Amino acid sequence: MHLGSPPARTSLTVLALVAAVLAVVLGGAGSAFAHAGLRGSDPAEGSVLATAPKQVTLTFTESVGFSDDSLRVLSPENERVNPRPAQHADGKDNTARVELSDELAQGTYTVAWRVVSADGHPISGAFIFSIGKPSGTAAVVATDSPEDTAAARLYGFLRHVAYSGLALLVGAVAFVLLCWPTAAAVRPVRRLLTVGWVALVVSTVGLLLLRGPYETAGSLTSAFDLSQLGRTVTGRPGIALVVRLVLLAVAAVLLRRPALRLDRHDGGDPHDEGTVPDDLGARVRVVGVVLALALAFTWAGAEHASAGIQVPLAIPVAVLHLLAMGVWLGGLITLATVLRRRAPGGGEVPASAIGRFSTVAFTAMAVLVGTGMYQSWRQVGSWEALSTTSYGRTLAVKLAAVVLVLVVAFFSRRWTARLDHGALPAAGRQTVREAERVRVVETVGAPPPAVAPVAAGAPDVPAEAEPGDGTEPGDGTEPPALDGEGHRRRLRRTVAVEAVLGVVVLAVTTLLTGTQPSRAADGAATAAAVAPEPQTKVVTVPFDMGTANQKGSVQITLEPGRVGENTVEAVVYTADGGFATVPELRLTLTQEELGIGPLDAKLKNQKGYWATYDLQLPIAGTWTLNITVRTTDIDQVTVRETIRIT
Repeated sequence: MHLGSPPARTSLTVLALVAAVLAVVLGGAGSAFAHAGLRGSDPAEGSVLATAPKQVTLTFTESVGFSDDSLRVLSPENERVNPRPAQHADGKDNTARVELSDELAQGTYTVAWRVVSADGHPISGAFIFSIGKPSGTAAVVATDSPEDTAAARLYGFLRHVAYSGLALLVGAVAFVLLCWPTAAAVRPVRRLLTVGWVALVVSTVGLLLLRGPYETAGSLTSAFDLSQLGRTVTGRPGIALVVRLVLLAVAAVLLRRPALRLDRHDGGDPHDEGTVPDDLGARVRVVGVVLALALAFTWAGAEHASAGIQVPLAIPVAVLHLLAMGVWLGGLITLATVLRRRAPGGGEVPASAIGRFSTVAFTAMAVLVGTGMYQSWRQVGSWEALSTTSYGRTLAVKLAAVVLVLVVAFFSRRWTARLDHGALPAAGRQTVREAERVRVVETVGAPPPAVAPVAAGAPDVPAEAEPGDGTEPGDGTEPPALDGEGHRRRLRRTVAVEAVLGVVVLAVTTLLTGTQPSRAADGAATAAAVAPEPQTKVVTVPFDMGTANQKGSVQITLEPGRVGENTVEAVVYTADGGFATVPELRLTLTQEELGIGPLDAKLKNQKGYWATYDLQLPIAGTWTLNITVRTTDIDQVTVRETIRIT
C-alpha cells in the first residue's frame, strides 16, 4: 500500500480487519484440545467398591506426560499404596495407570494427579473412592492451581522475558535489513540487538532449569537436580529450549563478523546506505530469515499450536504470528529509539526509512490480525466462551488492546505520510535551484545581472537567495522547517504510545500461553457432564458444643444418593480426626422448597457408626440435613447441611 493513500482507505482497512477478527471468533465449536482435562477414572470418583481394585486408571481429553510422582494413591492414613510410577494404559497416550498394593484395608482412598498436557502445561486434581464403606481420611493433597507455586510464577515471568527478547531481536534486525541498513551502525540499535539476544539466552536457560519444578510443583532448589534436568531435556518442551539455545549460539557466531566490521563504519553519513558492509546484503537476509523462522518454531512446536486439530496448519500460523509480532513490536521500539537520537553524522533519520517501516509495520499488523483470527477460532470458538472462560476473558482484553494499537497506528501512518510528502518538495526545490545556478547567463565585460534569466519553458520559481542578501530561510522559498520537525515530534509520540500498547499486548499474550484454552475447558466440562454419576453422596458437617473437647464432625454417606431407597451411614470424628462414639445421633431430611419433611432417617447404632438401610427419598432436589449430636446427657448440638438428590 502506498504511503500516500488517503486516511479514509487506511481506516476502512483497519475496520475491516477488526470486524474479521470478531466474526471469526463466532466460528463454530470444535473438538476439545490443548490443556488436557480429566475425562473419567476407574474407579469412578466417589464410588464405593465391594472389593479392593488392582489398579487406578485415569483417562484425559488429550495426550499427557508424567513423572514418577504424577499419580499417587493415598490410604486413609495418608500412606502411598501405589508402589510403582504411572504408565500409559494399553499404549494410549491419553491415559495414566498405576498398580495398587495387595490387601488394601476398608476406607476412603485419595487419588492425587498432576500431569503435563501435550502443549507443555501442567494440570492437576484429586478425587476419592472407598473400599467397603466410606471413612475419614488423613490424606493431605495440595489444591492450589498449578500456576500458584514459586517455580511456576518465576517460569511465567521468564516466559514473558523470552517473548520480549524475541521481539527486540527480530524487530531490530528487520528494521535494519528492510528499512534502514545504515541503522546497523547506530550504537543504540546495536544495543537493542544485544539486549534482545542476552534476554533470550538468559530466559531460555532459566526456563530449562525451571521446567522440572514447573511440571512437578517442586521447590526452586530442585531446579538444579541433575536427574530432573535429564528428564526435562528428553521431553518436547525441553528439546525445544535446547534447540533455541543452539540457534542463539549460531546467530552470535554468524553475526559476529558483520558486527566487527560495523565498528569501523560507526559515525558515517546516515543517508549513505553504501557505507554498510556487504555482509548486510542478501546472504545476511537469508540467514536472518532462516534463524528467525527456526527460533519461532521452538515456541510453536511445543505449545498450544502443537496439540489438537489442524496441527500441520496451526504450527506455521503460530510461527508467522510470532514473527509478525517481533517485526512490528521490536521494529516500533527500534524506530522510537532512533527517532529520539541523532543518527550517525548528526543527521535525522531519513523520511524514506520511516516510510518503509510504516509499510513493513502495516504488513506485519495485517499478518498478526490474520493469524490471530485463526488462533482465536481454534482456541475459543464462540461468543459465550469470551465471557465464561478465563482464556476468553483474557483474549477479550487482548482484542481491546489490539484495537487501541490499530487506532494509534493509524495516526502514526498519517504523520509518516505527511513527513514523507514534506520531504519530496524540498528535494524538488533543491533540484530546481541547482538548475537555476547552471542557467545563469555569463556576460563578458559587463556586470552580472541582478537576477539570472530562466531558460524557456522552466517553471516560474524564484531564484535562490545568495548568502548575506537578507533573505531569511523559508521566506517564500520553502515550507518552514518547523513543519517537518512538528511532524517528527508527533510521530515520536504516537510511536511511543504504540510501543507501550504493544508491550501490553505482549504481556497479555504471555498470560494466554499459560491459560487453558476455552475449547479445552468446554471439553473437560462436557466430559464431566457425561461421566457416570457418583454412586454415593458424602457430606461432612463440623459441630462445636461450645465447651472444651466437645468439637468434631459428622460424615454422612447416602448411597446411591438418588430418589428412592437409600442406605445412610454416619460416622462421628473428634477434632483431631479420630473416631468418636456418641450416645445419640439423629438425622432428619427436609425439602424446604416443596414443604416435604422432616423425614426421620431413624439411624441405629452399629457399634462404631450409625446407619439405616431403607430411607425413602420421594423427590429430587436440594434436601436439608438436620443432624443432632448428643455427647453427654446434657450436651448436644444440631447442625445443618444441604445435599443434592438426583
